[in-house]
Parts: sequence; structure tokens; C-alpha cells
Amino acid sequence: MLSPANRRRAIEHMTMVLPVSERRAYQVVGQHRSTQRRPASPNPYRDRLVARMRELALANPRRGRRHILDLLHLEGWTIGTRLMKRLWRAEGLLVPLNRRKRRRIGSGENGIVRRRTTMKNEVWGLEFVSDHTADGRPLRLLVVLDEHARECLAIEVGRSCRGEDVVAVLDELTAIRGVPAHIRSDNGPVFVSKAVKRWCAESGTGTLYIDPGALWQNGIVESFGGRLRDELLSSELLERLAEARYLVDRWRLHYNHRRPQRALEKRTPAAYAAICPAVPPLRRA
Repeated sequence: MLSPANRRRAIEHMTMVLPVSERRAYQVVGQHRSTQRRPASPNPYRDRLVARMRELALANPRRGRRHILDLLHLEGWTIGTRLMKRLWRAEGLLVPLNRRKRRRIGSGENGIVRRRTTMKNEVWGLEFVSDHTADGRPLRLLVVLDEHARECLAIEVGRSCRGEDVVAVLDELTAIRGVPAHIRSDNGPVFVSKAVKRWCAESGTGTLYIDPGALWQNGIVESFGGRLRDELLSSELLERLAEARYLVDRWRLHYNHRRPQRALEKRTPAAYAAICPAVPPLRRA
């Protein structure tokens, strides 16, 4: 009962349940009579702020108050961290987080901790995300992410994916953005296939394979895959392959252009990628 509103409700409950006067209830709770009787003055600005905050929370159901606070600041709202925390809790918009500790595996020579990126196009992270359509048929999503800019370069959606399909996606991206210095991925059969290794040798791109089972070594793209599953794949019933491709690409564009990140100085990945330096272009052998 630290806030005046909570003490006001406590006094109302005491006077209704117990045979005590209001004056005695004020003394017990520690509330001044004027605070109890004087209604709060209307605040139209705060009402509009709360309404917009709820709209943003509804549009981003799995994001917390810090992300919503950044979006409000981008829109020009004046609100501090303490007020945001108080309004967020008062509106009951807390997002439950299920975290569990993971045991680290391997030495991490090629992981994101020991092999950090400093420029755009230095390391591209690759990962597969699996799902299914409403008829039970599988979906396989190939994610390509620039680790430094946190920009999602592509999400290829299909029923299956072979090494030749990965090479086709990389060829299309390198024609637009240039050849990356390294690609980081797990050592799954597709990423260690002859087609992918041949492409890396011909383009001069190095490979950073993480240790088996050590997903934390590729944590940036793994975190992105978790966001993709939490915010889209677990929330949408995908009827057909074409619908899945449309929704995934729309979500990717929203992530790149409308989602500021504190790791990028509260810029969106696309805005940060436009100003950050890039590695010198590599020439194919």
C-alpha cells in the first residue's frame, strides 16, 4: 500500500467491513483526508499516452516495456523510465519470460564471443527454423542475418532445403550486398555439404562452424530465430506455402525497418546498416 490509490482502496474496504470511522482509518493507513476525498485531476496527455502504449503493446505482444518505451520516444512522446514502469504495471502489460540455464559446450573458437564482428558484411549468420502448415506438411525456413547490423538479409521459406538452395540464396544476396568475409552456422548436413563448401571456396568466404550442440556460439541468429518463432510462427496458423512466404517476408521487413534495438543505439537494423562501415568487397576466385 505504498501508492495513494492503494491506500484509498484500503480505507474504503476498512470502512465497509469494519466498524471504524473514516478518521480512524486515515490514521491507521497513513492517508491524509484531502488525498482521500479530493479526486485526481484529469490528465488528457496521460490518457492518450496510455492508449497509445496499449496499442503498441497489442501490436508487439511479446515485447517488454523497454521496447515500447523506445517506440514511444521515436514517435515524440515525453515519458521517463519510472513513469513508464508504473503505467506498464498499472495496465497489467507484463510479459512473462520463461528462461532456463544452459550448459556451455565446446571451446567456442568460432563463437560470437571470441570471433566478434566489427563491420557490416563481416559475418553472416545462418540457421534453419522448422514449422508446418495447417495440413501438417513441413516448413523449413533458412535465415540469413548480418551479425553486426542485426539486419535480416533473407528468410527463404520452402518445404525442404538442400545445399544447392542455400547456394542460390547466397548468390542472390552477394549480387546485392557483396560477398561476406565469413559465414557462421552449425555443422548440420546442409551447411557442410559439398555445394556450400564449393561456394565458399570460390567466393573466398571463410566458414565459422560452431561446436555440436553449442547454440550459444551462434547466439545472435539463434535469438532472431526465437523471435521469429515466438512472434509469428507460434501465433499464426499458416494455411499454405504462399501464405507462409508472404507473412514471413512482411515480418522480416517490419523487423528491419520498424524495430529499434538498444544494441544498435536505439536504431532499426536497416538504419544502422546504412551508416555502419562495411568490409572491403571480396573478389571471387
